[in-house]
Amino acid sequence: MRPLALITGASRGIGRAVARALAPTHQLLLSGRDQAALAALVAELGPVHTLTCELGDPVDRVRFLSEVTGLCERLGAPIQVLVNNAGAAISAPLHRTSDLAWAQALELNLGAPFALTRALVPGMVKAGWGRVINIASTAALKGYAYTAAYSASKAGLVGLTRALAVELASKGVTVNAVCPGFTDTDIVARAAENIQATTGRSQDDARLTLARFSPQGRLRSPEEVAALVAYLASPTADGITGQALAIDGGETA
Repeated sequence: MRPLALITGASRGIGRAVARALAPTHQLLLSGRDQAALAALVAELGPVHTLTCELGDPVDRVRFLSEVTGLCERLGAPIQVLVNNAGAAISAPLHRTSDLAWAQALELNLGAPFALTRALVPGMVKAGWGRVINIASTAALKGYAYTAAYSASKAGLVGLTRALAVELASKGVTVNAVCPGFTDTDIVARAAENIQATTGRSQDDARLTLARFSPQGRLRSPEEVAALVAYLASPTADGITGQALAIDGGETA
């Protein structure tokens, strides 16, 4: 039986690319906020399971995890691959970063992966094999201006990754973080719009500003990131755990 993989934030961007990459080798449970986008993936990929959730809402997470547990019981299989991809980038100068923005960044980018991992890892341990793959960011590894809340939340996710990797190393479960640089997703599109609005530059110039953070001079594609996730989810990657793997064209070299 193919292992069951849960991918959060699967309706667009990196999450959607990961779903496509894992579909040939895994049963899929896809979560997101956009039911129509999830339905489009079902139409594309075939018989995959979907659940909507607002992962930044602790109350909705409880409901979501109850539904995940019920699905696993019906299928007779635990979640063995968890891809914590759902997240949001909040950009503001420090003095304009509100308590609410800080709390929201931590809740979605760090609290949700913690809660899902805590709930689902026991099933992996019982099965004797599992993968937790956290989508972090180069913002967890270096500094970017105007990203205090986002960077702190993603750095916390890397810390969580490393601690759990050591804790679970003898249980057959690996825990890794993937840290993309600027990737051609909705988040980067919004960042380019902010640059355009602030500076008056064209959309193409704004995107080029972000691409130039990488020595390769280009944005990552979601498919590049998904290929790394698919490798980490495979049995071949048994020896890789506790790592924060940058995919950034050399930006953090």
